Amino acid sequence: MTQAPPPADMTLQRSSRDQADVHDRLEGWLGSVLPPGAEPAVTLQAGVDSNGMSSETVLLDVTWTEGGERRTGEYVARVAPAADDLPVFPEYRLQDQYDAMRLAGELTDVPVPAVRWIEPTGEVLGTPYFLMDRVKGVVPPDVLPYTFGDNWLFDASSADQQRLQRGSVEVLAKLHAIPDAASTFAFLDPGVAGHEGATPLARNLAKTRAWYEYAVATTEGSPPSPLVERGLAWLEANLPDEGEPVLCWGDARIGNTMYQDFTPVAVLDWEMATVGPRELDLAWMVFAHRVFQEIAGMLELPGMPELLRADDVRSTYAELSGVEVGDLTWYQLLAAVNWGCVFLRTSARQIHFGEIERPDDPEAVFHHRPLLEALLAEVGA
Repeated sequence: MTQAPPPADMTLQRSSRDQADVHDRLEGWLGSVLPPGAEPAVTLQAGVDSNGMSSETVLLDVTWTEGGERRTGEYVARVAPAADDLPVFPEYRLQDQYDAMRLAGELTDVPVPAVRWIEPTGEVLGTPYFLMDRVKGVVPPDVLPYTFGDNWLFDASSADQQRLQRGSVEVLAKLHAIPDAASTFAFLDPGVAGHEGATPLARNLAKTRAWYEYAVATTEGSPPSPLVERGLAWLEANLPDEGEPVLCWGDARIGNTMYQDFTPVAVLDWEMATVGPRELDLAWMVFAHRVFQEIAGMLELPGMPELLRADDVRSTYAELSGVEVGDLTWYQLLAAVNWGCVFLRTSARQIHFGEIERPDDPEAVFHHRPLLEALLAEVGA
């Protein structure tokens, strides 16, 4: 299938760092954290430009001496963006991401890449970062979205696509089964960062409002979004009852997962990890696919309408977890509002890097605008 050209604003520059300087600084830092005599040598590989919109990702090989022999490891550095590069999120709690990945890997058999070293101060590269093992696999692409066609997932058989869907939902079921998540992952509760609310869900919603206010208040930020504000007001007035909080991956979508033979082999991108209702993850996985399906539809492409439908995800999750979840509409609207914050920030960054002109309508950058409008109409907001 021939791909349509991407929208002009689908290419995202994330960083203005000098790569030669990054190489030298990483090599010097590794010399300080590895055992004496390691004499590390760093080789930077190509970055990852097809997925992700927030943190910077650096691929590197490290060769060092251990036990009298030279050995090489393949790693990924997750680097918090510099303030001057207009980050997507108000803050990047790299230590929290590191600890969430470490604990999830220790407490489940979910394929979370092993985390190795962390530099939490920002003194080396200007912002904190950590290194984790590099895993071989393929990822459903974000740019161009996998729903556009001409990629391994789109071209797969229906059976293989469904196998990928089931394995992805199983990741959520296993993460949510970690006992005592509220205490084990207490550092992820939004209340730790000052977001107030009587319940974990209320605190997560307060975090979303703070994110929106950051997006429209910062220098080079975006004008206010009436759609997001309507969504926030309705969500705050209609908080649902919630069950016992679980570990939520946060950015739970197939574009943040590596697969081999349509089976998850690496669960990535933990900057939105939190504790809260399991519906947060389920709705995010469903809605993220709906966003990409919407973009495909806008370009008159068929997309993948049979993948990750809400009812299918809910029934598979109930089978795998033993927990029935209710209607996901409230949580999908929350996801839509959060995606609005993402697009406000990524478009501000694109304007900053000269990739697009500032639009007259701030909501023109919402690739999911029809979905957000439809959800607002559905709930009467």
